[in-house]
Amino acid sequence: MDEPRIKVYGSATEITIAANATGLRELAERLLGLADPELRDGYHQHLDGGIDLEDGPISLILERDDKL
Repeated sequence: MDEPRIKVYGSATEITIAANATGLRELAERLLGLADPELRDGYHQHLDGGIDLEDGPISLILERDDKL
């Protein structure tokens, strides 16, 4: 299987998350993990450029917010 490749970029009015198939699966797994009923409000995960994401100026934070 390919390495997950995820890139986040955007402008003042929109954000794009682009990924290969493996990267999309990785994001889906992270989102499913955040939906786990055992986790509490405020739990979050950071995806940083050069580590979890392709190099770029924007990092990504996935956060659980049960108030929404």
